Amino acid sequence: MPSPPVVLTIAGSDSSCGAGVQADLKAISALGGYGLNALTSVVSETPGIVSQVRLLDADFISDQMRVLFGGFPIAAAKTGMLGGQAQVHAVAETWHQLGHGRLPLVVDPVMIATSGGKLLEDAAVRTLIDELLPLATLITPNLDEARVLWDRPVNDPASMEACARELGGRFDAAVLVKGGHLQGDAADVLYLDGEFFWHSAPRTPGVRTHGTGCTFSASIATGLAQGLGLNEAVAQAKAFVSRAISQHFLWQSAGAGPVHALNHLQQTAA
Repeated sequence: MPSPPVVLTIAGSDSSCGAGVQADLKAISALGGYGLNALTSVVSETPGIVSQVRLLDADFISDQMRVLFGGFPIAAAKTGMLGGQAQVHAVAETWHQLGHGRLPLVVDPVMIATSGGKLLEDAAVRTLIDELLPLATLITPNLDEARVLWDRPVNDPASMEACARELGGRFDAAVLVKGGHLQGDAADVLYLDGEFFWHSAPRTPGVRTHGTGCTFSASIATGLAQGLGLNEAVAQAKAFVSRAISQHFLWQSAGAGPVHALNHLQQTAA
């Protein structure tokens, strides 16, 4: 049986397993990759609440990456929640040594959880911009993250395109600005090699989950590891995350009411 391509996620652990490395590993597995993880943090959370965050030591994050690169033929990687300035610096420095220039890197610039909890320290934003984003093959900000990186509002298709173009030029990378919080269909724009490519899917109303950005970026990295072109990898990932949302799970919780979760592993064909 042929061995699947190896995909590394460098991100935080989510105790509810709907986001973070848990969501990444589910997506990578569902799409036919073999997932590895280098943990940056441990988060105590549910889809509606971030309770506590513990950042891991920077040298331990680097060591995980070095050990995994020494043991597996990694074909692509993604970053998610990094947490603090030291953690961002460690990831950027280690990636520059081990993967930059030969492997695709998808950077999901995670700053704020869906519930509103802060997932990136203020001091770390500048380090992210200066050290990690210039190493990216693809940057995947949502509208809030795009506003921080662009330093102006991103609230309609025109500003999404303008933001993607400017960030792409600044960081010499492809940029996918995700428009999931706008009205109408869930539409994202990819700026790649001077062109715009729009990827849309019908919106699923009433779903209150988290982990869509994690799932999307991990799915793109998996497509790249499989040899897909970037636009094709985004299209495959968009279809996958859209099914994960529309075919979501729902439970009744005694304390928090309805609990939603993405469906990564039991999807039916669209």
